[in-house]
Amino acid sequence: MPRRRSPSPSSSTAPRNRTPQPVRVRQRTFGDFVKAFLAFVALAVLLVGVPVALAMTAGWPFPETFEPLEWLKQDISVSTFLSILTFVVWLAWAQFTACVLVEMKAALSGVGVPGRVPGAGPSQLLARQLVAALLLVGATAASFTPSLAQLGQTYDDNQRPTVAAAQQTPGLFAQQQEQAAGAAAAVAEQASHTEATPAAKKQGDTKFYRIQPPEGRHHDSLWEIAERHLGDGRRYKEIFELNKDRAQPDGSRLSEASLIRPGWIMEMPGDARGGDLVEMPDDAPEVSPEVRRQISDYARTGDGAHEQGGDQAQGGDQAQDSGSGGGTAHVDLPQQRPAPGTGHADLQRPAPDQVATPAQDSSSFGLPEALLTAPLLAAGLLGALGHRRRQALWQSAFAGIGGRRGMEPPTPTGDALDVQDALLVGADPEGVRLLDRSLRGLAASLAAESRPLPTVYAAWMSNGDLHLQLAQPSGKPPSPWQLGQDQTFWMLARADAETYEDVDTAAPYPGLVSLGTMDDSRLLLNLESVPGIVSLSGREEDRAAVFASVAAELATNGWSDRMTITLVGFGEDLTALAPSRLRHLDGIEALIETMEAETRQRRGALGAAGHDSVLTGRTGPAQHTRWAPHLVLLAAEPSPEDAMTLAELAADASRLGIGYLVGTGSGDLPGAAWEMEITGEGRLLAPLLGLELDAQLLPAAERRAVVELFTDADPEHGPDGPGTTPPFLVDISEQGRPAVYARLVGPYEIIGLETPDGERSALLHEALALLLLHREGVHPRVLSSALWPRGVTDDVREALLDRLRDWLGTDPDGTPRLRTDDAGRLTLAKSVVSDLDVLRSLYHEATQGKGVDSRAVRGRLLTDALVLVRGPLLADRPEGRYRWLTHEIVDAQLPLLVADTGLALAEFHMEKNRAEKAIEALNAALRTAPSDERLWNELLRATHALDDPERLTALASDLMTRSGARGLPPRTEALLDELLPTWRDAVAAAG
Repeated sequence: MPRRRSPSPSSSTAPRNRTPQPVRVRQRTFGDFVKAFLAFVALAVLLVGVPVALAMTAGWPFPETFEPLEWLKQDISVSTFLSILTFVVWLAWAQFTACVLVEMKAALSGVGVPGRVPGAGPSQLLARQLVAALLLVGATAASFTPSLAQLGQTYDDNQRPTVAAAQQTPGLFAQQQEQAAGAAAAVAEQASHTEATPAAKKQGDTKFYRIQPPEGRHHDSLWEIAERHLGDGRRYKEIFELNKDRAQPDGSRLSEASLIRPGWIMEMPGDARGGDLVEMPDDAPEVSPEVRRQISDYARTGDGAHEQGGDQAQGGDQAQDSGSGGGTAHVDLPQQRPAPGTGHADLQRPAPDQVATPAQDSSSFGLPEALLTAPLLAAGLLGALGHRRRQALWQSAFAGIGGRRGMEPPTPTGDALDVQDALLVGADPEGVRLLDRSLRGLAASLAAESRPLPTVYAAWMSNGDLHLQLAQPSGKPPSPWQLGQDQTFWMLARADAETYEDVDTAAPYPGLVSLGTMDDSRLLLNLESVPGIVSLSGREEDRAAVFASVAAELATNGWSDRMTITLVGFGEDLTALAPSRLRHLDGIEALIETMEAETRQRRGALGAAGHDSVLTGRTGPAQHTRWAPHLVLLAAEPSPEDAMTLAELAADASRLGIGYLVGTGSGDLPGAAWEMEITGEGRLLAPLLGLELDAQLLPAAERRAVVELFTDADPEHGPDGPGTTPPFLVDISEQGRPAVYARLVGPYEIIGLETPDGERSALLHEALALLLLHREGVHPRVLSSALWPRGVTDDVREALLDRLRDWLGTDPDGTPRLRTDDAGRLTLAKSVVSDLDVLRSLYHEATQGKGVDSRAVRGRLLTDALVLVRGPLLADRPEGRYRWLTHEIVDAQLPLLVADTGLALAEFHMEKNRAEKAIEALNAALRTAPSDERLWNELLRATHALDDPERLTALASDLMTRSGARGLPPRTEALLDELLPTWRDAVAAAG
């Protein structure tokens, strides 16, 4: 998302600039100098005066001779006690001296948390306070917070009107002075190019570029053209403004929602360079006359566009000056180049400003933008929701909740349905998978080299690449990781991340959580590594949206193992998302009591294990669940006394794997190491850290809808358990023959339609399958997200829908078979049916309809249902397609439905003692549901009814082979003990 600029200050309606304000350097007062002098005197007395006095009065603590046996024979007198006391005082002095040295080193270096001197709690605290008071007159408060000393900013620096891109990858801290100065020079040079007069442009400065075909590379993009010929990819907007809405040689036009195509002409700014690819219409002998004519014709269409582009460029510079004036000192991020797509042009992910946002998309129908723009959060919630629904299906199948097993989870409605659609559209499960594998792979590589995990403050995900920002330089990273822009960045390219496989190691940085985006880079802050409390100020409702987002992502993310997340002052309903991770406390008093006990326990555990931090315990053979993080999210503002208590607990928290995020309305929280502010416009500001993000939020309405999705998935939520009626019932009589019949259970076949020609046939088949599995309707953006996970423009999506409508055709009454309901969702006519619809309808009619009162009808319906089963769902789906099925529960529903059908048919036959028929039905069901324990148990009972011990023994042996090292399930083993007590000996004898 492009960085927002403030308009010129000359405008009377100019909004207030939301960029970070200058860092104020506190002026030293007379009291500060007095405190520093007294601290110097105290240190001099304690470090020099005490040993001198002891040496003069009591002598040195060490005896002149070493004769332990003689010492033991001496009488114990007053002088003996005085000598012991003197030795203790000498030890206390040595310990305090060590504390002063440790604190002085940490304060001057500004790197890392000060080391702990064993047994020196009060002494080290006193040393810290004295050292801080002494250095107060010569250093800012930021110098005493690890890593904030890297800011390198002074008040004079902040007065310089420099807003520039100074690095390739965003950092957690503001840039060094020389980087900002270099960036300012680049901006000045760019401004000089922009300010060229129209007369100069008419004197031959106008240049043109013809889009080249993608030979051996990705499709060309405006970013890459600007990067090659203007030296800065961020200037792609200048090219866009010069060429938008102008007719190209093929008759099409460049718009925000279109991709550029080979053969198009692009007018370039006058300072474009690049040899043969940048061509002038009147002086290009190296090109063909046809191309020269096209360029000349295109040049005649550009006068108005040229002037408009020039005006906008000038306005952009004015806005930039406005944003950098007034003493503002921050480093602007470069507009990151979108990750290139692969394959077809219609499969390539467009640039961020080419994709219609929900507000711009006429077919968005109000999907929550907060979840559409949070891919990691959406992926975590979607994965957890799918797991919860599958769990509910199995639980209802085996426990019979509500008196009957329910095959159909409730269909969301209203806000819950919109939120579910937003999760499906916004989720990036591939990004989560790559992040998880990359971090675990890094941990495994470091463990193999016997190296500790570095302390990571933040991770930046930019264009598919992962950048880890370290607290301090940690040497050369293991391959395929590389050093980033400096020694404190480790970088992993997406192509290298895709080579990682799953490894059996603990998650190294489970405390990473998304805070927001800066242009095209997403920031994940490692809450457990922050050296103290992170405070969040702003309005209560804005803070609540940030806290809810952080809690939801931590509870459901895919790059963590076990963790504890304690919510205080908010989020009692959020515990439904992950009851094993999330817990809610009523007040700060309970929190302080809990954290005091846990802090003591973790310190003791680390000491007993011989580790200096939890990071050491997460690698190698020392992995243990006690090193899982504990993250505290305190939305209620604590009192000053409670804040100081929390600050004391948090002083050593990063070493212990504990993190604190605390809300405050005033913005001034005692003991806060890092301070952030959330604005009413959704901006997350941290001036001291050089951050200005588009915050990731989970507003109250979306939070309630998310919680509703999870609670409705609970099989014990409703009084009657999950629903048992299918969402779509078909007419199973001869009169109900459909016009279009799709076979999904097994190989994919379609009856009643011609096979589409061309490469889009696979897309049409996949779109139809998605619609058939969601008879309640599919949001257009959900459909496009499923077919094009990397993104697609609106015109491509609409073109596919038009082709799908044409392919499906109309019913005899002229009604199209692909329709749009009142909510804007795509639905299929009742004349378009799948075998899964028929299977569900047959089972429902047999168990809850006509089959209940007629045994003959029940047997016929169940037999017809089982005949439809030809294998797993979409058995022959092509590689790389139908990835959206991972978000569905139909893969879990279908085996359960088939198993229930087989069990019902077996019961039907066993009522008449037809054991062979029952065995035949159970074996047919096992081909689609081979892991259903209920089928195996019924198969054992039916085989036992044949009174054939050898056949029962053979079946038991087959079951043992299938179970492998896990062994038989307890219920199956107990059933065999009942049916065939000698089965163990018989199976062993059989081999």
